[in-house]
Amino acid sequence: MTPPQRKRRRSRPDVPPPPPPPSTPPTPESGEDGDNKNPERLYVISGADGARAELDLVTLIVARAAPPPSVTPEQAALLRLCLAPLSVAELSAYLNLPFSAMTALITELITAELVQARAPIVRQALPDRSLLEAVMHGLQRL
Repeated sequence: MTPPQRKRRRSRPDVPPPPPPPSTPPTPESGEDGDNKNPERLYVISGADGARAELDLVTLIVARAAPPPSVTPEQAALLRLCLAPLSVAELSAYLNLPFSAMTALITELITAELVQARAPIVRQALPDRSLLEAVMHGLQRL
């Protein structure tokens, strides 16, 4: 497969170039480069640097209780999502927060005993032979 070829644009002398769009200064909510990633917001969410729990992307997080009124909105959203076990990577994607901020949030919830961190479920390397034979016999009967 060959890559698509780029066509050169030839400038027309009779058509003036369009004016540049008006530049708007970034707002405090939009960050330095105009997107929604604001480092100040992440610092407020994650709090001061302290000891953090040893979490991996595949560590499962399960809520132990409903969110109390004293937690932050991000922590309440995390607790609502964790009614069923979810990995830290899934929580990070659902809440649109980086892994570092998620580890800080989850560490605070673990110390408050509102969530429990579990190791991921490891499957056996080889399936049970009797299970494979039962599946094979079932397929042969079809």
